[in-house]
Amino acid sequence: MPPKHSGLQRSVFAMYRRALRMVRSKPSEKRDHWLGFVRYQFRDPALGGGVPVRDVSTIEYLLRRGERMLETYEDPGVRDVGLPESAQRWAEEGRWRRR
Repeated sequence: MPPKHSGLQRSVFAMYRRALRMVRSKPSEKRDHWLGFVRYQFRDPALGGGVPVRDVSTIEYLLRRGERMLETYEDPGVRDVGLPESAQRWAEEGRWRRR
């Protein structure tokens, strides 16, 4: 029997899927930048990655923040994203690629 996920976990999964769909709408030559950016945003501890499941207020805050960011980035006029230095190092190490 598959594990049951809380409503907050389902909301985070839905936001991640929405972000990945947004990446597909970007120019093909820039998709790697976007994919690295999205994964970094969800995994970096300084940006909310690794938040304890029981820290509901932080998760809700990060969901609201992510919603606003996605609304901005889904605009067709936004074609590329600049990665912070820490994200560039993270991407260069190949940690953002699937294992």
